[in-house]
Amino acid sequence: MTHTYMAPHTPRLDWAKSAPTVYKAMFQLDRAAREGLDPTLLELVKIRASQLNHCAYCLDMHTKDALAAGETVQRIVQLSAWEESRHFYTREEVAAIELTEAVTVLTDGFVPDEVFERAAKVFDETELTRLIAAITVINAWNRFAVTTRMVPGAYTPGQFAH
Repeated sequence: MTHTYMAPHTPRLDWAKSAPTVYKAMFQLDRAAREGLDPTLLELVKIRASQLNHCAYCLDMHTKDALAAGETVQRIVQLSAWEESRHFYTREEVAAIELTEAVTVLTDGFVPDEVFERAAKVFDETELTRLIAAITVINAWNRFAVTTRMVPGAYTPGQFAH
């Protein structure tokens, strides 16, 4: 049986070319947020936020980067149901994933105290500040990618590493 795949959608605009200073500023914030944080933890945060935001482009990018860095398929797949599969993750990763969800969704207009306190117990103030920045920047990347309809699939691991 031969499968015929759907055609990819068309991007709305190339925001990196339309506003290169904004694009470069995003990269600078992303780089600053990553300093001193575990790269594996950061990829889990980026994947989880991108799942919540339905950002196919960022999911394509960050799952590929995570796999290239040695992350397992099982942990990536289980991330969408992490609450039922906590045993796949470290205490720090669970705290970061939980904080990612609270910051990403903000459904009640705030991050619950207990979520923040659990993260503050496993990260020092500098790490926690950088983690919040990393969560904020992936949410911003998601919003640019979803709004401009960036097309997933062509990304290769490390493509944008500077």
